[in-house]
Amino acid sequence: MTKPLITNDAVVLGILIGILAFVFRTAKSDHPFWKKFYTYVPSLLLCYFIPSLFNSLGIISGEESKLYFVASRYLLPASLVLLTISIDLQEIIKLGPKALVMFFTATAGIILGGPLAILITAFFAPDLVGGAGPDAVWRGFTTVAGSWIGGGANQAAMKEIFTVSDQLFSAMITVDVIVANIWMAFLLYGAGVSRKLDGWLKADTSAIIELKRKMEEYRSQIMRIPDLTDTVTVMTTAFGVTAVAHFMADRIAPWIGSHAPGLAKFSLTSGFFWLIVLATTLALALSFTPVRRLEGAGASRYGSLFLYVLVATIGMKMDILAIFDSPGLFLVGILWMGFHAGLLLVVAKMIRAPFFFLAVGSQANVGGAASAPIVASAFHASLAPVGVLLAVLGYAVGTYGAWICGIMMQFSVP
Repeated sequence: MTKPLITNDAVVLGILIGILAFVFRTAKSDHPFWKKFYTYVPSLLLCYFIPSLFNSLGIISGEESKLYFVASRYLLPASLVLLTISIDLQEIIKLGPKALVMFFTATAGIILGGPLAILITAFFAPDLVGGAGPDAVWRGFTTVAGSWIGGGANQAAMKEIFTVSDQLFSAMITVDVIVANIWMAFLLYGAGVSRKLDGWLKADTSAIIELKRKMEEYRSQIMRIPDLTDTVTVMTTAFGVTAVAHFMADRIAPWIGSHAPGLAKFSLTSGFFWLIVLATTLALALSFTPVRRLEGAGASRYGSLFLYVLVATIGMKMDILAIFDSPGLFLVGILWMGFHAGLLLVVAKMIRAPFFFLAVGSQANVGGAASAPIVASAFHASLAPVGVLLAVLGYAVGTYGAWICGIMMQFSVP
């Protein structure tokens, strides 16, 4: 691998923050060019895509940098706390069963899409999905299924269950990351034009609109100019709850790993799983206390900033040029994701589900807890907890869904 031009994470962080500043400043510009540009390109998509270009061009490296780890372990839980403490849980519940329908449709799209993609590719180019023993391509794709339904723990489980070779596993991680990130870019773009998509889907968006209205109304009632004490209180709440979540996760995950290792298939031995669940649960509990009034001091704005930094670090991990290293494997991955997307659109059209449910249901499967809140908050900051709740469900069904997908892929190979 070629050494990147910049390896110092302090410099890389400065570049990422500079990119965010550029995007936010131009998005608010009155210049006709930028006004027209951001009519078609969502600002969140640029915060994701520009760092990926820097990585692809060898200026920075997502693999060598530790910034994603810092952002996902510290800023992500802190942002979830700040975005959740003011949530109206009753209004979230009112979003109804369509969110679950779209989530399980997304899961079905992954389970069925993998075997179909291999079957189609085998018909036109059987060598692309060949191999034998641990190097059989279908075995490798079972790990992608584990990642796209559950997460890293489910992916590792598939590697062991289907005895995937280390070399093939490495190639599949690249396919997983690139295809999933390209799909996330489409979802972020869709969030920016969701009104048009909802019109095409003839979706009933009344529950989402009402939730947004109530959140804005509540925010306007308690909004104030924050002083230093307010800011310190917001940061203490965010990182204090994050610290408690880390402390508890560091004890719960190893205890379950020692006393009930069979629960690993539900990701219950993963420290990251417990970190996200505990941070969100504690924040939900705080939403019933006076702490929720911290929204008036700009809690959700700080939370959104933390999420944007996470978006930039995720984008930094995508190397677009890696597609050319294994074009055949990427072809299977793209066909697979295409079926997943097509099934979601068909079902959403049938039940008149808002694009929000499609996007978050999909990302809760494909991206998990690290990115589902990002896609959800692209619609509105108050919707981020929906992404977390669905992602947790993805962890639960991931191993089972991926195993079924793997068995079906085995029989798809000629």
